[in-house]
Amino acid sequence: MGKRLEGRRALITGASRGIGRAIAEEYAREGADLFLVATGLKQLEATRDAALQHGGKVEIHAADVSDRDAVEGMIATCVDRIGGMDVLVNNAGIYKAARFVDYTPEDFDTVMQVNTYSVFHAMQFALRHMKAAGQGKIVNIASTAGKWESMNQGIYNTSKHAVVGMTRCAALEHARDHITINAICPGFVETDMIDQFSVHADLNGITPEAMQKALVDRVPIGRMLQPVEIAHLAVYLGSSESDGMTGQTITISGGMRMG
Repeated sequence: MGKRLEGRRALITGASRGIGRAIAEEYAREGADLFLVATGLKQLEATRDAALQHGGKVEIHAADVSDRDAVEGMIATCVDRIGGMDVLVNNAGIYKAARFVDYTPEDFDTVMQVNTYSVFHAMQFALRHMKAAGQGKIVNIASTAGKWESMNQGIYNTSKHAVVGMTRCAALEHARDHITINAICPGFVETDMIDQFSVHADLNGITPEAMQKALVDRVPIGRMLQPVEIAHLAVYLGSSESDGMTGQTITISGGMRMG
């Protein structure tokens, strides 16, 4: 099999670490030219260097994706530097755990701006470009939290439910434009975001180690997922193999809540 993304130009947000870095490396391995975005350039440089080992073009760009003007500039710069944008991967996100009654309005605004509004902004500008180009693919990294209820993370879940809803509505509106829009909903993935689950341990009066064990015990395959496993699915959704799939929210969770 040839490189599945050869000739494609992809913009990936939140590309400096975790799932975003894994997607960047797998996209490079599959032949895509990359425009990688995060808030700071230092960590992005490490992702760029890893991706360049697979060949192709890799550009990096610092931007606050919660800022609409910055996102508009990000899309325009991507098109200018790598010659276009065939795939958009909205991966940037933050996490904050607390009891529902303890969240502040500022907490709500912060999480929604990064997790939801950034997707809204990027999709709007990307869709205008893709429609003019006559094709495109958008991959939104949501979460199982965007499908289910969860204790002590009501704002995070709300933000990801919104991403799921936007994915479906935008996919329906742009299906005839040869643009597919899908979301990936990972369960527990072994990234630094899991470290923030120590707040859950405090809220439940247990140790972080006991909290980690409780998380793994919920996963039928008996382990957390690795970022590269999410990246493999993102490659499929960015390739021509998924041309018949749009408006889907695909769960990858190690078997939690089958069906």
